[in-house]
Amino acid sequence: MTKEQVVCKIEHHAVLFALLAKYTLNFASDDGEDILFKVVANYGHERGNRMAANAQRFGDPLSTANSQVYGEWKPDYEGQMDFGVMRYEPSLQTYIAKCAWCDAWQKHGLMDYGKYYCVNIDNAWYQGFNPEKVCTQLKKPMSWGGKRCEFDWEDAVSSEEQAAMKARKEEIGTSCMHDFNFHTGHLLASFRSTLEKEAGDIAELVLNNAVNDFTEMFSEEYLTVAKESFQS
Repeated sequence: MTKEQVVCKIEHHAVLFALLAKYTLNFASDDGEDILFKVVANYGHERGNRMAANAQRFGDPLSTANSQVYGEWKPDYEGQMDFGVMRYEPSLQTYIAKCAWCDAWQKHGLMDYGKYYCVNIDNAWYQGFNPEKVCTQLKKPMSWGGKRCEFDWEDAVSSEEQAAMKARKEEIGTSCMHDFNFHTGHLLASFRSTLEKEAGDIAELVLNNAVNDFTEMFSEEYLTVAKESFQS
């Protein structure tokens, strides 16, 4: 397999998180869950910060509407995800009925670890985008046994804002998005940074075990392209 053929997908991102979570829970004992909550919060904030920088680059306010415009990823293929809007007013509410992350965790028997990603990732990136905003989960996430994920984004999105969202999305296309080589590399780097701060000596144990499992499942090349993409 050549380097050009090695491309991380959502599956690789999901599995890497679950493996890192697994060994964090194994080695950090009673502190494992708290560490994972901090990991996801920091990772989400970093994503939201990039989104905010892109919005500001285009001269757009950090509104609820624009938080939906400057997303950083798209599904690997049509039909991989099922998500949409339940309403725009009096507050924006959205749903996810089919999730590629959940599918990956189910496939690899890692749901019990991957589910920690879902506790706060949406609120984390939303607050990274604008710290004054709050995203509330309306139902138990699918990874925790719910039928579908539902979110309330606190603010309404007017018909005028909806039209502006559509126009801006068409204008920027995928220019503000990153592939999952980048996102997988970012996940590893961000997880490492928080883990070293919060878990000290066990950080290398967690990272080494998770990386070893990941490379056995997918090969070393996927980890290499992820690291190189995030650093470049």
